[in-house]
Amino acid sequence: MSETLRLVTYNVEWFDNLFNDAGQLIDDKGWSGRWDVTRAAQTAALGYVFQALDADAVMVIEAPDTSRSRSTVTALKTFATRFGLRARAALTGYTNDTQQEVALLYDPDRLTATHDPLDSPAAPRFDRRFAVDLDLDGHAEAITWSKPPLEVTLAAGDTVFHLIGVHAKSKAAHGRGSPDHLMRINIANRRKQLAQCVWLRGRVDQLLADGRPLIVMGDFNDGPGLDEFEALFGRSGVEIVLGEGDAIPLHDPHARLALAGRISAQPATARFKHGSAYLSVLLDYIMVNDAVRRMQPRWKIWHPFDTPDCFENPPLREALLTASDHFPVALDLVVGLE
Repeated sequence: MSETLRLVTYNVEWFDNLFNDAGQLIDDKGWSGRWDVTRAAQTAALGYVFQALDADAVMVIEAPDTSRSRSTVTALKTFATRFGLRARAALTGYTNDTQQEVALLYDPDRLTATHDPLDSPAAPRFDRRFAVDLDLDGHAEAITWSKPPLEVTLAAGDTVFHLIGVHAKSKAAHGRGSPDHLMRINIANRRKQLAQCVWLRGRVDQLLADGRPLIVMGDFNDGPGLDEFEALFGRSGVEIVLGEGDAIPLHDPHARLALAGRISAQPATARFKHGSAYLSVLLDYIMVNDAVRRMQPRWKIWHPFDTPDCFENPPLREALLTASDHFPVALDLVVGLE
């Protein structure tokens, strides 16, 4: 029997601030990490959004922290129990020291999930180092991921996926310094992000070779036409991971629409306040190979203004705005679950 499987990527801004060290929700009137939003308000909004998504699995970007005194898995299970979510089992991979983990929250009645990191000369394990000539001076430099991607083997009945959760980061330079100094820092940071995407594409090439369904999902903080650095480097990290030249391509309809031209209508997955205005940008993606494209995929950005189902539902619209500065991206697939 075939059924619909819903997979989601969702960057939850400062999810960690909603939990104490025991992994319990604080849920009070104190301020969350979101501007002018209390912990209680953000918690309630997130609960509403996750319930509305009713996903089989959510790749949570900026998931609660794992450290000596905190547990991502405990916090996510607490959250799932509080709001009665089907996706109530949690999985992490290589944790980091940024208080923003990459984790998978999934329905154990329909799916099995295993952290399954791979290794190869072209793409080392994501908790290690990768040598690449960043500045084209003939000398390779070692780079690392501040938030290592989460590699998952995900089984839905007889269908087995490779799933990679990604949070790429290119920090803008802030603070003191001349404009030239800050520009050099920005260029170095973007160059490192592009190198991480080359690393990630190496893993994609490795996985595409076995023909298994492959999904790369998460927040790239990058995309076609996003900023002036794309003109400098000639491409974005998203384009690298999608595949260039003769490489076997991945597919994401929102990325392809953005690539079609800067004056065409642009999808958006995040909304930030910039001075007195709001800016909408495309940062979150779900990229798939041809094996997944044969599963009747349907993508949907749960945007509070651009998606009619969300805009015409005021409680959902307000919850999406309160919950995070990013909006969920969902992928519905038809798979055999028996």
